Parts: sequence; structure tokens; C-alpha cells
Amino acid sequence: MNLSIQHDAMSIFQYIAEQRIREAYEKGEFDNLPGYGMPIDNSDYFAVPAEERIAVHIMKNAGIVPEEIRIRKRIYELTLLIKGSADQREKDSLLKEIAFLEDNLFIKTGKTIP
Repeated sequence: MNLSIQHDAMSIFQYIAEQRIREAYEKGEFDNLPGYGMPIDNSDYFAVPAEERIAVHIMKNAGIVPEEIRIRKRIYELTLLIKGSADQREKDSLLKEIAFLEDNLFIKTGKTIP
């Protein structure tokens, strides 16, 4: 397919898409969407390094949790177990697991848990 035909096909597709969007707008189909009239929260987007944004976006849409988040969640769960435990041996074991996970997180990301 030569470039001119590709451009024409894209122009037609773009025209159809814009026409359908315009029709939906005129019918009020965008009026009651969640968050309508509210500013878009891009904080998560900009918190991710630019070179990782596409991968994180794809993983998020696929329901895949990034390893850093999984590790942080496990550390949080372990801290709750420590708070609820009266057994010092269990607490020591949980603290060792937390230390291991924190080291693992630092090695993989260079980040520490505050």
C-alpha cells in the first residue's frame, strides 16, 4: 500500500471517528460520565518514569500488579501481622521477612520504604 493511499484511508477513518464523537457529544452521551467536569488526575501517570509509562499502562489494563507494588503490599501486610501478634518469635520471623523484602525492593528499584 503506497503512502498516499494509507494517508487517504487514515483521513477517512479520522473523519468517521470525529463525526461519531461529534454526534455522541450532541446527543449528550458524554454528560453523565464518571468524573464529568472534574480535572483529570494525572499524578499516577507522572509518578512513573517516562520510559516505563507504556509498560505500566499495559500491565494496569491487564490487571497485572507491578512487582514493586506487590512487594510493598506484602510488607504492609506483614507489619499488620506484627502489630497483631503477641508472640515474639513470630514477630522476629516477620521482621526478617520484611527486611528481606526491603532489600529485594532496594536492589530492584533503588527505592527504600520510608
